[in-house]
Amino acid sequence: MIFEEKTLDSKRIYEGRIINLRVDKVTVVSGTSTREIVEHNGGSVIAAVTDDNKIIMVKQFRKPMESPILEVPAGKLDGDEDPADAALRELSEETGYTAGKLEKLTEFYPSVGYTTEVLHIYLATDLKPGACHPDENEVLEVMEMDLEEVYRMVMDGKIHDGKTIAAVMMARDKLRG
Repeated sequence: MIFEEKTLDSKRIYEGRIINLRVDKVTVVSGTSTREIVEHNGGSVIAAVTDDNKIIMVKQFRKPMESPILEVPAGKLDGDEDPADAALRELSEETGYTAGKLEKLTEFYPSVGYTTEVLHIYLATDLKPGACHPDENEVLEVMEMDLEEVYRMVMDGKIHDGKTIAAVMMARDKLRG
């Protein structure tokens, strides 16, 4: 039987635009302990694939990694926004593309040890190009890349972003199926 931790006390110690941080006092087998939990509203992740099997990728500088990172388009949910609506919004904002078809592939927890974040992965097809309109603080390079090439990059350890790895693997499997 799995021991279920009960929350005895919870205190929010930071409130930000994207995340909040709280510290919970919980019961554990040996008595009590604390858990530091990052509260995040979640997000949508988009594997956008063209009719000729190109996946739309974005490259942007990511401060935590101090490096440009190659990723699929994605973004956070605004309030109680529907994840599918967020996926279409983020795809348009970051890449300019619109999708004629959007299919949910899965949802997952990026890190169950410290965050409440849930990411929703979508496959977007029947794409139409357009003008991107990223957030005022975003600088993105948009690329169409062969899906098989990006899959090989994942398998060769050249892509390090977890949401991108999951989206590429799932989209490739779905489209091959």
